[in-house]
Amino acid sequence: MVEKEWYAKKNARIARLRHRAGLALDACLEDIEYGSGRNISKKDVAAVGTCAFIEQRLNVLISGKTGTGKSYLACAIGNAACRHGCSTRYYRLPDMFAEIALARLENKYLRLMESLRGIRVLVLDDIGLKPYSHEEARDLLEIAELRYNKTSTVLAGQVPHEKWYELMPDPTIADAFMDRIVHNSYAFPLDSKVSMREVMAGKRVV
Repeated sequence: MVEKEWYAKKNARIARLRHRAGLALDACLEDIEYGSGRNISKKDVAAVGTCAFIEQRLNVLISGKTGTGKSYLACAIGNAACRHGCSTRYYRLPDMFAEIALARLENKYLRLMESLRGIRVLVLDDIGLKPYSHEEARDLLEIAELRYNKTSTVLAGQVPHEKWYELMPDPTIADAFMDRIVHNSYAFPLDSKVSMREVMAGKRVV
C-alpha cells in the first residue's frame, strides 16, 4: 500500500510538471524513429534520455530542415525531464518574445526573467525563423547569461547552430550568446529523406 501511494504521488507530480511545461507535442524518446536517413543514433538519444545533461547543466541543440522532427525531439527531451522530476517549460521563440514584450509593458520584465532563470529545462523551439532585432538579441543573451552553468536549455530550429551567429545584428551580443550556449552542449543536426509528419501520419492511419 505504501509503494502504491508513493507511485501515485510520483505520477501526480509528473502530470503537474508536464502540464506546466506546455509541451507542443506528446512526444517520447522511446518513440523516436531512427530510419529514413535521420542522422540520429540510439546512443545519442539514450545519452540525453538519462537526463544526466541536466545535472551537468549542459544544453541540447537541435537543427534540421522542415519535417526532420526537431520539435518532436525537443518535446520528447522535455517530457523525459518531467519524468525525472525537473521543472520544464516549452516556448516557441516568437511566443516567448511576445510574452517578454508584454512583460515590459506591464513592468514585469524582471519577474519573468527571474522565472526563466529557475526553470531546470527551458525548451525554445523555432529559433532562426527570422533575423532578430537588437532588443530580441539582447533578451536571448540575457536568458543565456541567467541560465549559464546553472540550468539546461534545449534549442531547436531550421538554421544550423553554427549559423545562429548570423541571426543577430550585433557581433558582440552574438559572440556572447554563442559562447554561453554552444560550447557546453549536445548537438543533433537532424536530416530525413521523408517528412517525419508523413511517417507519423501513416502510423496513425495504420
